[in-house]
Amino acid sequence: MNTAAPAPWRGRIVVLVGVVLVGLNLRIAVAAVSPIIDVVRQDIDFSPTQVGLLGTVPVLSFAVFGSLATPLARKIGLEPAMVAALLISAVGEVVRATTHGPQAFLAWSMIALAGMGMGNVLLPPLVKRYFPDRIGAVTGAYSVALSISTAVPPLFALPLARATSWRVAVGVWAVVGLVAAVPWVVVIVRSAAARARLATILRRAPAHHGPAALGETSGGEVRVVWRSQQAWAMVVMFAMNALGTYVGFAWLPTLLADAGLPADEGGRWLAVFAVLGAPMSLFAPVLAQRMRNPYPVVVAFVACWAAGYVGLWAAPAHGTAVWMVLLGIGPSSFPMLLALLGLRSTTPATAVALSGMVQGTGYVVAGLGPIGIGVLYEATGGWHAPIGVLLACLAVLLVAAWFACRPTMIGPEQAVDNRSEAADLPGKLPG
Repeated sequence: MNTAAPAPWRGRIVVLVGVVLVGLNLRIAVAAVSPIIDVVRQDIDFSPTQVGLLGTVPVLSFAVFGSLATPLARKIGLEPAMVAALLISAVGEVVRATTHGPQAFLAWSMIALAGMGMGNVLLPPLVKRYFPDRIGAVTGAYSVALSISTAVPPLFALPLARATSWRVAVGVWAVVGLVAAVPWVVVIVRSAAARARLATILRRAPAHHGPAALGETSGGEVRVVWRSQQAWAMVVMFAMNALGTYVGFAWLPTLLADAGLPADEGGRWLAVFAVLGAPMSLFAPVLAQRMRNPYPVVVAFVACWAAGYVGLWAAPAHGTAVWMVLLGIGPSSFPMLLALLGLRSTTPATAVALSGMVQGTGYVVAGLGPIGIGVLYEATGGWHAPIGVLLACLAVLLVAAWFACRPTMIGPEQAVDNRSEAADLPGKLPG
């Protein structure tokens, strides 16, 4: 009998398409509003405080609803939970585009982002389940898609709002979530024979890292993860990275406008900030998988980020292109950390628990960023103090990454072979 590993992607193309499409959907609801907020305010009377809340709602929704993704996945299964998350986000995007008051807009924004927060948590364990031998490459693929989902709306939102209405410009992106749900529905309803073939492929997939075998365990993953110092280091690393990223989404256009740049140019630079991470997002997870300890790569990314901040501090209107390129490269430690959620987990069940803890707790801390920086900006009347705080956050990120990147595994000590996860797969797919 031939036991050689099959072609790397055979039998998993539908799942790969589903993973990438989810990545395309994960940031659209965040990036579609801020470039046209002045247009929306002509129709909906947002106060300055409510505008600030729009910058904080994403991280708070990701924190609260990302934490709920773990128990939901345990109850109904990873794949059905992902379909539910995508449908929730699509409904939220459509309904908020029909609202007429700021409170309703904020509430339905939270619903749209709730589904995306759940998707954030569910993707890493799905990658570990279906691609245990290709975690770096698949994480890179959906990280690039995530960067695209952040960069495209700022480029098209304002022209689309001017050509049609802001309601179309906000609601049209729900189509992406609906399309992204289709491959996961296919995975759930596919025939027993197809599921059995997929189980065989995963059974033959070679182990990809670390001293511990991969597979399902008897339980206790949540307890083990919450007691792990390395897991808490990942929380801090994630929080500082997300804080800096969402402060950029919320305040970079304002910072550049204060420096004298036109509003349209601020939107374009925000798109540059978002899309420049895409090339590194493709390679950073692969480096995380191939390197025993990827901390030196994190240091390089943070150095770029810090240099961009220093440039904005000193001369935001001069050399803007250089500063924005550096800022765009800096957050590339984020997809590397996403890969580490799978690479440092002993089992897919541990990856679910670790992803829920890191993203749920990390986004709670990151949610303080946009509001806190806004308060400091208002109090000081300038950007020097806020940028100083952001530089301090990068120092914290570096310390946390030192511990998060260590080549040790997180999870119960008794981890069975990867074949048991593959063998159980057909019964789990329907959820």
